[in-house]
Amino acid sequence: MWSQTEIFVRALSRVLGWIYMLCWSASFYPQPIYNFRRRSTAGLAIDFPTINVLGFVCYTVYTAAFLYSPLIRRQYAARHPVSQEPSVRFNDLAFAAHAMVLSTIVYTQFWPKIWGFKVSRYQRVSRPVAGLFWGSLLAIAIVVLIVLIKSPNGGYDPSSWAWIDVLYAMSYVKLIITVVKYVPQAWVNYKRKSTVGWSIQQVLLDLTGGILSIAQLILDASFDDDWSGVTGNPVKFLLGNVTILFDVLFVVQHYILYREARSENKDNGQLPTVNTPLLSSSAARQR
Repeated sequence: MWSQTEIFVRALSRVLGWIYMLCWSASFYPQPIYNFRRRSTAGLAIDFPTINVLGFVCYTVYTAAFLYSPLIRRQYAARHPVSQEPSVRFNDLAFAAHAMVLSTIVYTQFWPKIWGFKVSRYQRVSRPVAGLFWGSLLAIAIVVLIVLIKSPNGGYDPSSWAWIDVLYAMSYVKLIITVVKYVPQAWVNYKRKSTVGWSIQQVLLDLTGGILSIAQLILDASFDDDWSGVTGNPVKFLLGNVTILFDVLFVVQHYILYREARSENKDNGQLPTVNTPLLSSSAARQR
């Protein structure tokens, strides 16, 4: 029978989980609304939504499998005998699926034929991000082939290459994408010396969600006195930390570094983007 302390901690964990899920989910609305009000995607790096879609497709599959696949749950329990219950929660899946849909909407806003928004000719997916996109798909396919070839029973033995390794590969793709996807936007802000076009409300909600996500994971692991809940779910732990790091950077850019350049009047859609030739900001404004 659970003690009062255990009941409280588990209830607190669920509350933290749902709050961070709501914060992260809400963070996907300010950007498309901002684009819609401006009728423009100027200031937003197209690389961001492009790889965001792939990242959240991977994360949705990852969380769904850990929640509902008996095979994956058995393989996880076999590899983590001390704590056999995965630390993935339903709120993780709800967040991932919702984020996948909203990321797709933001990506489609770069297609004038769909939304009619003003899109700069420079807003094209960069070669590094395109390489990351297709390279990620290739990496997942390679892991699938390794499981089929190396596993003695088709990926069902957790002591060898198994299907859970495909899920871990997808989680690492999501992690890499999370690290990389913020870099083009930070670079665009730096080149333009402005954060106009990049929603700060999105950043603040994202930052709150990242802090609460880490808090929930640490609370669960510390109460069970088993940190395999963290090591067994590396994508959730590292995802929260990376999110916090970049969100703090964007807050500094918006409120400190470029606070004098937050007026919409200074953004006429002709400022350089991530794929613009390396011109100075002043030269770009004179074009």
